[in-house]
Amino acid sequence: MFSLPTTFQSQGTVPLTHLINVVQYLKSSANSAVTTSVQNLQRDPSPEHDPLLSEPKVNLKELGLSELRFSHVHDVLERLLPSIDPEEKSISSAAQNSTAWRTSHISAPSFFQNKYGFSHKHTGLFGSPVFRRQSSSPLQTACVDLHHLQLWVQNRGFKTMRSKTRRLQSGFEGPVEAENYTPVFMKGLMKEKQDTGSFEQLLKQNNLSESHQDAFKTGFTEGFMKAQALTQRTQDSVKRTRLIIFALLLVGLYGVSRSPLFSVRFRTTSGLDSAVDPVQMKNVTFEHVKGVEEAKNELQDVVEFLRNPQKFTVLGGKLPKGILLVGPPGTGKTLLARAVAGEADVPFYYASGSEFDEMFVGVGASRIRNLFKEAKASAPCVIFIDELDSVGGKRIESPMHPYSRQTINQLLAEMDGFKPNEGVIVIGATNFAEALDNALVRPGRFDMQVTVPRPDVKGRTEILQWYLKKIKVDSAVDAEIIARGTVGFSGAELENLVNQAALKAAADGKELVTMKELEFAKDKILMGPERRSVEIDKRNKMITAYHESGHAIVAYYTKDAMPINKATIMPRGPSLGHVSLLPENDRWSETRAQLLAQMDVSMGGRVAEELVFGSDHITTGASSDFDGATKIAQMMVTRFGMSDKLGVMTYNDLTNHSPETQAAIEQEVRVLLQSSYERAKNLLKTYSKEHKLLADALLTYETLDAKEIQMILEGKSLEPR
Repeated sequence: MFSLPTTFQSQGTVPLTHLINVVQYLKSSANSAVTTSVQNLQRDPSPEHDPLLSEPKVNLKELGLSELRFSHVHDVLERLLPSIDPEEKSISSAAQNSTAWRTSHISAPSFFQNKYGFSHKHTGLFGSPVFRRQSSSPLQTACVDLHHLQLWVQNRGFKTMRSKTRRLQSGFEGPVEAENYTPVFMKGLMKEKQDTGSFEQLLKQNNLSESHQDAFKTGFTEGFMKAQALTQRTQDSVKRTRLIIFALLLVGLYGVSRSPLFSVRFRTTSGLDSAVDPVQMKNVTFEHVKGVEEAKNELQDVVEFLRNPQKFTVLGGKLPKGILLVGPPGTGKTLLARAVAGEADVPFYYASGSEFDEMFVGVGASRIRNLFKEAKASAPCVIFIDELDSVGGKRIESPMHPYSRQTINQLLAEMDGFKPNEGVIVIGATNFAEALDNALVRPGRFDMQVTVPRPDVKGRTEILQWYLKKIKVDSAVDAEIIARGTVGFSGAELENLVNQAALKAAADGKELVTMKELEFAKDKILMGPERRSVEIDKRNKMITAYHESGHAIVAYYTKDAMPINKATIMPRGPSLGHVSLLPENDRWSETRAQLLAQMDVSMGGRVAEELVFGSDHITTGASSDFDGATKIAQMMVTRFGMSDKLGVMTYNDLTNHSPETQAAIEQEVRVLLQSSYERAKNLLKTYSKEHKLLADALLTYETLDAKEIQMILEGKSLEPR
């Protein structure tokens, strides 16, 4: 507890709390003394019975002043209280000699003193006027002053959320009481937690007086009502805060969704999506589609259906309801669908199969209904569903997804259900037609199935010419040469090839794209980027040069082998070098002689290493060559019926055949590979001089094209680069 020390000259230091105890004690003593004096005067009004005139017997130890070096309380009062004025002493002594009490008929020098019993210039010890009798005893003066002194009085009830205050009897506030103060009669109630049956039992168990019980009830009621009011205000405030935060959150989300800066669009999952807007495809026609002439011809009839439906319905025919485009990725299925809508000049509705797949039940079916509803309102029109296998896959019974068939069932009903669906043509595209449900691909839903294959050499040439028009190219660029070397490329891959060539030319600082950049882009797509940072020692580089030149020599001098396009010892991808062969035309089928020639060319690399460096210094670089040759030999024996010993019979699964048959197949494959190896060895022994010249040229120039290889094999020298 905080206390202020009070110093009495050199006697010592006493805490302020001890002095307060003295004052409180003297006040209570004065009150009791006055009461006793009045009772004694009624019995015996003699002065010797006045307790105020007698010195009180007080123990210093009880007041907490034992540490002070005083022998009596009178000494303490002499030090604490001011001395009495001499005039008052004379008045007090005269009064003591005459009588103990002043009567009203004795006049005083002033009206104030006559009324109150003391002069107006004398006030109490504590600065306020008091009513007292004249006495020469300091103790009597202090007791009378303390009896009329204004003190701090506590007004305390039960503890509430508001802090408790002290108030003066005069009405003004004082300092705040400590929080841990508890009335005496309440301490018994708060000693321990008691499980009382009711409020009345709690009061009876503690034996409280009636006044304390009333105070207890009043304080409890006021505290309870204040707590209820505070709780209600808190709840109302929390509700208002939550409502404001929720409103601000909604406004913020709406603002973000509408902001063009973020371009965020939130899709509702209730299934009631907004109307689908059609897309006009006037700028896309069949002129933009290259390399798929057969597919374009079949779709021309669909365009006529949309342009002039009466031409076909006059004879009783019906418009087709669906066209299914099937083909590998990147062959132009989406472009064909857009061209159909552009040629017919009708609204075009685009949707992806994954858009109908949602985690919420019924959303996919609802979106299909909305799509066809909008399309019917705009008929005639085209609905294009890309990746149809995502929504139209085969239906299965799955306990994990009992509602997974709702979407495809709705699609089946919309395409050929009870309600008519005139003027709406559905075009579906997929590269996995085997996964589609049989009910979806039947006539009446998808009446036509159009195959969109990879382009042939003519189609690749047209596609390359189309994309080369969009960039700056050299006039010497021959698109047909690039098309011959890109067997199996789709339209998207050819577009990527042209783009890679343009980027390479720009990186090299050239103004036009030449054949060199186009060849570079083709090799990069087929075999990976160049690895110029790889450091290869001289011996390994020499082995690679003789290995690749062995392939080139066998290919050049074998009748049925494909023409050479390029030979290089520049590392690309996993290989240290390669020789590319360029077919003159696409091969739809291959003869036995062509297959054997491919095997011979594959054996040329290992044969060259053995002849030049010896059988002890052959390397692992021919592993991929052996893989290709072995596959060709196995297909000749097991699938193509090109074995004299096994005859014209296919052996798809060797595990279903006897061990003797398996051994016979293995023996035939081994014979074909060994024969090919011997033919390549004889050819390289015959042209060993040309072999050495070509290997030296590769070590010098690293890369040689077809014309340069031909000049070297003819004994001509190359111009220095």
